[in-house]
Amino acid sequence: MKYQLKFIAVAAAFLAAGSVCAQSAGSWMVRAGVTTVAPVGPSENLSAPSLYIPDTSTGSQTNTGSNTQLGGGVTYMYTDNISVDVPLALPFKHKLYGAGAIEGVGQIGEVQALPMTVFLQYRFLEASAKFRPYVGLGATYAYFFNEQGSGVLTALTNPGGPPTKISVESKFIITPQIGATLALDSKWFVDVFYSKSRLKTRTTLSTGQTVDAALDPASYGIAIGFKF
Repeated sequence: MKYQLKFIAVAAAFLAAGSVCAQSAGSWMVRAGVTTVAPVGPSENLSAPSLYIPDTSTGSQTNTGSNTQLGGGVTYMYTDNISVDVPLALPFKHKLYGAGAIEGVGQIGEVQALPMTVFLQYRFLEASAKFRPYVGLGATYAYFFNEQGSGVLTALTNPGGPPTKISVESKFIITPQIGATLALDSKWFVDVFYSKSRLKTRTTLSTGQTVDAALDPASYGIAIGFKF
């Protein structure tokens, strides 16, 4: 988050004088850029029969990798200060790695995620301000699909048997957000944003075991936008 705030400060200081991008009531904004989703970890212990190694102080866990994809969104200014925003992005592809007692085994699976969110935002300062910070609160459906277990996972959980399959639970969550726009001229602007959700989900293995994880992902990115 500190890198996004630093970017905002530098961009605001060096933004050239000129026409501003008025974000007034009734206007629409579209943007395109890149978005990163970064879950935290590790998960809780795998349920019994866990792949527990007695010489360690923990059971079998997982870590979920970050991913960056093309992203963007559409914003409608309901008033000069209140907006409705719908972020858009390609599905995020997260790799799953062994942690705890199975740390070092490598990738044990992967899953695709599509967080579908609608934000209600409040934008500070005047509609014609060059630099407009904002805060938002969104309703998100964290949808997981195309889950795949790796050969490593099968070797750990069902050696000699059929491949171990995994299923990740999808959930509705609340997503708070902060961000800012920097006007480049009367139409174009730069948008930066950061959000942090509280998301706890459960992964179920075809072998009957489960593992709970508080992913609590951070999402951040930068985009170029156009107002009309």
